[in-house]
Amino acid sequence: MPIAGIVEDLEIDLLLEGVFRYFGHDFRGYQREAVRKRLLALMQNRKLRTVSALQEQVLHDPAAGAALLRALSLRPGALFDDPVYFRLLRQTMVPWLRSFPSPRIWLAECATAEEVYGMAILLSEEKLLDRTQIFATAENEALLAEASEGGFACERFESYERNYRESGGRADLGAYCAREGERAVFSEQLRSNIVWAQYSLATDASFNEFQTIICRRAMPDFGAYLKRRTLQLFYESMPVFGILSVDQGDGLDAAPFVSRYKPISSELGVYRRVA
Repeated sequence: MPIAGIVEDLEIDLLLEGVFRYFGHDFRGYQREAVRKRLLALMQNRKLRTVSALQEQVLHDPAAGAALLRALSLRPGALFDDPVYFRLLRQTMVPWLRSFPSPRIWLAECATAEEVYGMAILLSEEKLLDRTQIFATAENEALLAEASEGGFACERFESYERNYRESGGRADLGAYCAREGERAVFSEQLRSNIVWAQYSLATDASFNEFQTIICRRAMPDFGAYLKRRTLQLFYESMPVFGILSVDQGDGLDAAPFVSRYKPISSELGVYRRVA
């Protein structure tokens, strides 16, 4: 490896260690190339030539620190972004949840309102929202707070309406949100059973048992150790026959998890715990 690459790797190591010690956010287990791409984009935006220069700003300027945490955490999503996936959830998750008096769903490392309120809409239409608790967690508290506000740009409404219809929606999307200026805000009826909480997949322990756990878009950025830790955490947090939704290729086809789950749809990353 060229000297410049060795130095940059060392700078990234020092930056991530500093971020963990100073902010408490642990990105040390992320795939290095995924981190590098996000850092370089941030450096270009801030007109910085080295990771060390970025580190100096991050540790001395609160705005720079917030920008870094956002750059490493943000994973944009759209409402009902994969209609085939959400139709599958209606077919498989809903009957499973109906067998429990008070089911729980964990949306792990979610950073958008669309992911959480989309699930609330689905549950509402299946007459399950009133007795289902949704736990929405992410490591970045600022992104979590933004998501909890439950808004999105009105310019996205048309595409969201189309996704909603294709995913099996039974009403009009407008029944679940109202326009407030240039934003649409999800209705209060969707908010009652959502718990928003800061949580780190890298450092925190299992905190409840969930009939369904969904973690989409985050794990592809994880390194091997963090991915394995996360899958073990999910395994410890659900009963037999629980449903786990991750991204395709997130490690459930390798030992020991390959014997613990049966694919409902490996292409869509949906599995059922069997052991």
